[in-house]
Amino acid sequence: MDRMRELIDILNKWAYEYYVLDAPSVSDREYDRLYDELRALEESEGRVEFDSPTRRVGGEPIKAFERHRHISRLYSLDKSVSYDMLDGFFTRISKVVPRPEYTVEYKYDGLTMCLTYEDGKFVRATTRGNGVDGEDVTAQCLTIKSFPMTIAAKGTFEFQGEAVIRLSVLENYNKTAKEQLKNARNAAAGAIRNLDPAETAKRSPEILFYNINYSSDMRFSTQIEQFEFLKREGFKVYPFLRLCKSRDEVIAAVEEIEVQRRNIDVLTDGAVIKLNSVAEREEIGYTDKFPRWAMAYKFEAEESETTVNEIRWQVGRTGKLTPLAEVEPVDLGGATVRRATLNNFGDLTRKDVKVGSRVLIRRSNEVIPEILGAVSHKEGSEEVKKPTICPFCGSEIVEAGANLFCPNKFCKPRVVGKVEHFASKDAMDIEGLSEMTAAQMFEQLGLRNCSQLYGYTSSDLLKLDGFKDKKISNLLEALNKSKTAPLDKFLFALGIDGVGKVAARDLARRFKSIAGLKQATRESLIEMENIGEVTADAIVNWFDDDENTAEIARLIAAGVNPVAPSEGVKSGIFAGQFVVLTGSLSKFTRSEAQKLIEARGGECQSSVTGKTTLVIAGEAAGSKLQKAQKLGIKIIGEDDFVSMLSPAEE
Repeated sequence: MDRMRELIDILNKWAYEYYVLDAPSVSDREYDRLYDELRALEESEGRVEFDSPTRRVGGEPIKAFERHRHISRLYSLDKSVSYDMLDGFFTRISKVVPRPEYTVEYKYDGLTMCLTYEDGKFVRATTRGNGVDGEDVTAQCLTIKSFPMTIAAKGTFEFQGEAVIRLSVLENYNKTAKEQLKNARNAAAGAIRNLDPAETAKRSPEILFYNINYSSDMRFSTQIEQFEFLKREGFKVYPFLRLCKSRDEVIAAVEEIEVQRRNIDVLTDGAVIKLNSVAEREEIGYTDKFPRWAMAYKFEAEESETTVNEIRWQVGRTGKLTPLAEVEPVDLGGATVRRATLNNFGDLTRKDVKVGSRVLIRRSNEVIPEILGAVSHKEGSEEVKKPTICPFCGSEIVEAGANLFCPNKFCKPRVVGKVEHFASKDAMDIEGLSEMTAAQMFEQLGLRNCSQLYGYTSSDLLKLDGFKDKKISNLLEALNKSKTAPLDKFLFALGIDGVGKVAARDLARRFKSIAGLKQATRESLIEMENIGEVTADAIVNWFDDDENTAEIARLIAAGVNPVAPSEGVKSGIFAGQFVVLTGSLSKFTRSEAQKLIEARGGECQSSVTGKTTLVIAGEAAGSKLQKAQKLGIKIIGEDDFVSMLSPAEE
């Protein structure tokens, strides 16, 4: 056993030098010699140590990925594509943090990973997934040698990194591969999400680490401190991290990355700017999707030239007409592009796009590419005429500002789009009701309103192509289940302009019912944190429309009864209090403190408003504290907060 331990320690040291430091100290032949000795010794002893390098090989294929819930949510990053947009980020930060320090690092173009360690041992690897739940890819990641199997730090950790495949590795792989991989990002994602770990090993991915997503015992004060911890524990990090004390220093670091990224062996598409201080991050907080204290700066997307073959007009659920260009196929960012969008007719005219023109197109963020403008015209290029009637229903087009609209609410693409949105997962979640099914219902069942969905019978659905007993039963069950959807999902399903998932959630919490929201005034809506004037007007106008209110009545008559959000605990020390947390707490994380308050009847707010009744101020409290002082709102410290909790609840 002493020899086995000695071999494991030596081989792990050599692997760290080779895969993490990129500085091998021995030849491959010498490594293989000791590796073979270790494997033979393990076979004779009949055991394999936890951190043995022989565990890091491709095992048997798995049947499916299991879902795993992250301990702490992995947020995505808000993005900016210009210095003007980035300046908006700096402005928001400066309102809360007087003298912020930032870090700037590469933004890698791969697959986000989360690795869990318990009591110093690696236990699990998962993809980011939706940020709350990911796929367990432990078997695949065991083939990767750029992270340690054991660390010195105890407790529970989640480490965040990006799975990448180096460009040189991809090039070598493609030399002998039966199926060529177009780009490093897709290659990395495909390697990790392959059910056969042996295939993962063949592509040789690695993980570059940049964040400590969760730590049960240790507290880190800065991003720099996290970075040094990762290096010290043997995780592979990219050796670029700039500490910047001003906007100009951040811009300089971003420009340095933009130049250097063309000469490095890792695919990148931008830079990531973060507040260095963890306490200041807690002060800034989060939106529903992003941390407010971080921003990704995306570099210029890939561009290419192609020819416009045809312009087709699309009609969305709001009736807006959008031009879609069918173009000569062109490879762009590893994908074959055949169509590109324009915003509206004015955009098409301003960019001088004609059928037959050579145009410059840009693709970014995996969305349908957009046309930037015409490069040249050829003889016979045809100008695109402004449509005067809807290409689908023949209704006379209405102009509103820069946009064209079909005013017919029962135009087929409007109805199909409305129903598809209503049935989507984030709305009523009616599984099995696709765009194609909605189109069939329009043609064969006379579908014009979402309320009609709840009146269809098995005999009605039998008229649709591809619908048999099982499929019909599943759809009817999904429709019945959707009748008691949460109120916020129902509000989102209505498709009111400007009411996304976050606004729908806030409206449900504030007004508790459809009837309550219908009675809301413009002023009461604007008072809400996430509702601006434009959205407030859209909500009021939507409920002023007779057809909309009639549709609500039809839905209710059909048995749709949205479930209002739970009132939660009304009693407790914080009952009736609207509480804002600011600064850094020593005994609790921000989320822990929020749960304690809400469990005792309080409601937490993200910012100080006229509605706020209590502010709990920790260390380094900033502008929220100052605003509370100006408004005369009650302020307590962490010790007072703890004393408000019963001894058993501390």
